[in-house]
Amino acid sequence: MNDEGEGSVGQVETRIVEVCTGGLTLESGRRLESVEVAYEQYGEIDAERDNVVLVCHALSGGAHAAGWHPGARKPGWWDNLIGPGKAFDTRKYCVICSNVLGSCYGTTGPSSAEPATGRPYGSRFPVVTVGDMVTVQKALLDRLGIRRLLAVVGGSMGGMQALQWAVACPASVRSVIAIASSARHSPQQIAFNEIARRAVTADPAWSGGDYYGSERPDRGLAVARMIGHVTYLSAGGMERKFGRRAAAPAPSWTLEPEFEVERYLSHQGREFADRFDANSLVYLTRAIDYFDLGAGWPSLTEAFRAARASFLLLTFSSDWLYPPSQLAEVGRAASDAGRAVEYHEIPSGYGHDAFLLESEAQTPIIRSWLERVAEASRQPRVSMPALARSRSSSCIPAGAGGRGG
Repeated sequence: MNDEGEGSVGQVETRIVEVCTGGLTLESGRRLESVEVAYEQYGEIDAERDNVVLVCHALSGGAHAAGWHPGARKPGWWDNLIGPGKAFDTRKYCVICSNVLGSCYGTTGPSSAEPATGRPYGSRFPVVTVGDMVTVQKALLDRLGIRRLLAVVGGSMGGMQALQWAVACPASVRSVIAIASSARHSPQQIAFNEIARRAVTADPAWSGGDYYGSERPDRGLAVARMIGHVTYLSAGGMERKFGRRAAAPAPSWTLEPEFEVERYLSHQGREFADRFDANSLVYLTRAIDYFDLGAGWPSLTEAFRAARASFLLLTFSSDWLYPPSQLAEVGRAASDAGRAVEYHEIPSGYGHDAFLLESEAQTPIIRSWLERVAEASRQPRVSMPALARSRSSSCIPAGAGGRGG
């Protein structure tokens, strides 16, 4: 294991608790009779219980956002931003991250045991939405005695959850930090997800999603990850990282992978198939395709009139999967609804992956934002100012917030 390093929260553990003890009715009308949630906590809740930041993960993430698990080779997926002295300073804030409903890292999902049968749900697992994810997160926080959040933050799918929190649970959220995300998917984004799903379901081992206990559809899942990984990078970044370099000085004149980019994608696909569940990829991509924050409202602006939070929106210049224009639209709608909005387009060559990698650019922005939100929360009559665009406890019913929640 690598050294924990300066600013690390150190060794952490994932906790699993049962929530929604009376069962959970999903947006689809289907029910789950029991729901377990995996979560991690970094830092302590203060006496006023007003310093909690909820971190929402992206598609393949989990509750392990920071620190180290015993024997691990890598820290949590956002360790560069969470810890003492970092953007989410755990000396000041209590940071909580939970695994989403439908995933495979401890929270109830398709690979979980169905209470009635004791066997994995598989194809019997119901379709879930971003709104359902937020409902489960809210139930977790209620169990932990947390009634209001200083901030809800997330990138990509996590940003969708953060936006949904603001509209569905307005009394519970002081501010939202949405990064490299959108209020709804474009046809292109839906198309990429459908290709990924088809790669999984075309695998002979798919078995309609009931493959547990037999061969897994790992080949299809690996291809799905390869497709996704290309969209996470940028053309310039791929050119710099790989170019047209090959593993051998001369062509092999075979159909086997020999360009470095081919080998890299093959490695990413195999590694992903080793740690993720194919059903979870299918279910979670469907959830984010359904997400539409403005659906069910006259307009996206009207949806934001239900919110009380202020909004920090971060985008990246080379992100073509979630282009800056999508969060810029969110910013305009929230501002038109009277919400305080700060928008930054950060120059970066990392593409969509920038929300995971550009810690130096994001840290001062996030740190300043949280300090101002915290100060405003201590002085209730002080509101967050609407800043210029920069380039550098019970929820509203899910249906009122749109199809995705």
